[in-house]
Amino acid sequence: MGHLGGLLVLISPLIWIQTRGAVGHSLPICNKRLEFSCSDGGCVSLQLVCNGQNDCEDGSDENQCGDKRCKNDEFSCTNRQCISTRSLCNGIDDCGDGSDEASCPMCDAGLFFCGPSDACLPNHKLCDGQADCQNGNDELKEFCGSTEAAPQTSSECTASEFPCGDGLCIRQSWRCDHSADCEDGSDEVGCEQDECRINNGGCSHHCMDQPMGFICSCPDHMKLLDDTQCVQVNTCLESDVCDQRCVYVNGRLTCDCTQGYLKNLTSGKCQAEGGGAQLAFTTSKGAQLLQNMTNIRHRELAPYLPGNGPVVTLSWNRTLYWAQRGQTLIYRISLDKKPQKPVVVLQTHSSVTSLAIDWIHLLFYWTSMEMGSVNVALLDGSAQRELVTMLAQPSAVAVDPLQGFLFWTQCGSFPKIERSGLDGRDRIPLITKSLHRPLALALDIPRHLLYWYDQQLRSISRVDFDGHHRKTVVESNGYLDQVFGLSVFEGWVFWSDDVTHSICQADKHNGTNLKVLLSHLTSPGGLVILHPALQPKGPSVCERHGTVCQHACVISLSHPSLKFSCNFPEDASNRSQESPTICHTVPASTLSNPTMTAILFLIMFFSVLLVGLTAWWWKGEFRSSRPLDALSFALKESQDPLITRGPLVAPRTSVAKETLLKPQLDGQ
Repeated sequence: MGHLGGLLVLISPLIWIQTRGAVGHSLPICNKRLEFSCSDGGCVSLQLVCNGQNDCEDGSDENQCGDKRCKNDEFSCTNRQCISTRSLCNGIDDCGDGSDEASCPMCDAGLFFCGPSDACLPNHKLCDGQADCQNGNDELKEFCGSTEAAPQTSSECTASEFPCGDGLCIRQSWRCDHSADCEDGSDEVGCEQDECRINNGGCSHHCMDQPMGFICSCPDHMKLLDDTQCVQVNTCLESDVCDQRCVYVNGRLTCDCTQGYLKNLTSGKCQAEGGGAQLAFTTSKGAQLLQNMTNIRHRELAPYLPGNGPVVTLSWNRTLYWAQRGQTLIYRISLDKKPQKPVVVLQTHSSVTSLAIDWIHLLFYWTSMEMGSVNVALLDGSAQRELVTMLAQPSAVAVDPLQGFLFWTQCGSFPKIERSGLDGRDRIPLITKSLHRPLALALDIPRHLLYWYDQQLRSISRVDFDGHHRKTVVESNGYLDQVFGLSVFEGWVFWSDDVTHSICQADKHNGTNLKVLLSHLTSPGGLVILHPALQPKGPSVCERHGTVCQHACVISLSHPSLKFSCNFPEDASNRSQESPTICHTVPASTLSNPTMTAILFLIMFFSVLLVGLTAWWWKGEFRSSRPLDALSFALKESQDPLITRGPLVAPRTSVAKETLLKPQLDGQ
């Protein structure tokens, strides 16, 4: 028993760690009626919020208090100062803490933001005596009094632009082309000189002087962009023959498939494992399901609720969510039941234009043209908030929780496609040029590509997640007049068209092999492909960038923006049994945590060893042929002469129930 006791001492801490983690995993956060959830995971009484003192260790209970003294036409800064609402988003830190500029839309470099649903102006139009913004912000005295009236100086022109004498910037390729593009004609002056001697002609690499002007050229494996800039060529995307993985080595391309897909040996295409896909879509007659992509027969899912709005799905429980376009309700229905009455999951604060779902963190994202915002809500509908505001006609949204990216489009005066983190921060513009009316988005997650539909161009294009390698893949073909739903699966792109009343598919690389899946539909709306491969498992945001989150990832909507943080059982030991409606938890993936994996392996190894040693000891202790001297030794060692042999009764052990935090969906 000495060896057995030693083993028990050795593995007891490991079992205690795992059991403690499992029990802590099920602990709630804060009492929503009585407590405030701090950013660091702590809880304080609601009576202490906004009392002028930092009761949370990180001060988050005082972050959004504002200043009640601010008037209706004033903005309350985070530091409690009050400034005029006309000073918002003017490019100047009027608050002193940057809060008046923190949530402003992004204009391209060298442009001035007028305001929500207004234009971005070139700097040379600022303080020129003429109001170019609808609200007149470009001529405000408080702005122009501290800012030089801005002809755009040469220092503000980019390397690919030529500075005119009057401060304007034009493309370098327009210089010395025998056509005056500057208003003062300065782009055609001094053309006999070698332009390449001045700033290399604006070329990023090679500049070659010509009898008339100059031209830029690029090294091998690079191509010219915007006439002057050389960018690296992605041979895989340039050739665009691989459905998913692509490797270019020694002049040869090799295609492969990601996990969850198999390569067809005949066609070389990647096909999803686990059977065929289904297609759900909405029309003016309700939500419907195409159960077989090769069969035109489809069934009604919710005939009682018409609405051709956006639609999304959660694959693991085969649940469909959709909204009526321009309305404020999001509905839920099961795909595995007969036609039924939909359940309202969420009533949003503003109308829903487009909808996306984060299947890892269990979140809704949607855009609202009415409010000019991108919004987020917990999937159970218990909490919602605006995430990105002051957008100009946001028309579409898409999310990739595996990479942690959120995408949306704007169709205002200056159309653009932007990307941010899941919390709405770190915004960058992906597409700002040759874009007119982007109305739909879709993701090719295995290839990290973003697809969009431009209604004015009547085309479907794609770009990578960094805004590079843009390509138009489907051009006007008679079925791209008014697209609302867009999706990508395997080697195909799918869309719905309201003019032709159809749902179509085409090759996602070049638009060939057009096929009309369904026709004669009454006002088709959103569509979504249903297959588990489209929503692969992955780590939460909390588990990225080397972070070890051993228990749960807490998603909170109580902060200025969506917040993801690890929840440790030490912080939750005194919390209420009631989970707050401002946040929920997502179980951490133990497979992604090397420490927890090692602990589990050790527990399993020593458990097996313990069982073996116990069986060996039991057999040796109670076999019938045991010698008398061995029995006497055992009695002597016990120091208890009254020990008698009889039937042994196994001692009762206390078994700790291992509980896991399950996502609180919506009561189903």
